[in-house]
Amino acid sequence: MVDDSHIDPAEEHYISELHIDDESLPVSSVEMQHERRVAIFDLLEDNLFRPLESSRGPYMVKLSLMDGNRLHLDVTRTNGGERGSFKISLVPFRRVIKDYFMICESYHNAIRTATSAQIEAIDMGRRGLHNEGSRMLTDSLRNMIEIDFNTSRRLFTLICALHRRN
Repeated sequence: MVDDSHIDPAEEHYISELHIDDESLPVSSVEMQHERRVAIFDLLEDNLFRPLESSRGPYMVKLSLMDGNRLHLDVTRTNGGERGSFKISLVPFRRVIKDYFMICESYHNAIRTATSAQIEAIDMGRRGLHNEGSRMLTDSLRNMIEIDFNTSRRLFTLICALHRRN
């Protein structure tokens, strides 16, 4: 038996495994599947995630999209203990996600033809929209799950990757 009395429970509040319900997602290309894997990898590298009623982690999270309008997070501890099922509406995110995709497309187009000042201005706008989506996500989860800003940014990236169409 391992003595874990010296472990700070706050340090255990993180996602150690994240799974996506592929059946709830739109058909995607190889590139989009790669984008989702990268988003998951980045999230797992560094995150703070604590369901408010949970005293200990780490957590396994299964993400799915329901009706294309709701994000569903099933959370269990890595030892199998259930921590909850959380749902948030993605309807309030539609405009930000749409604008984020548009500005990302502008950014990729600008890389080929624009000046560095123009590219930097577009990138600042892209980061601003990403931050806005991240704050919206933190607000949507505030009564259910505590996350830090970097985790919120990584989850917002993943939400965008889940919405990306061919």
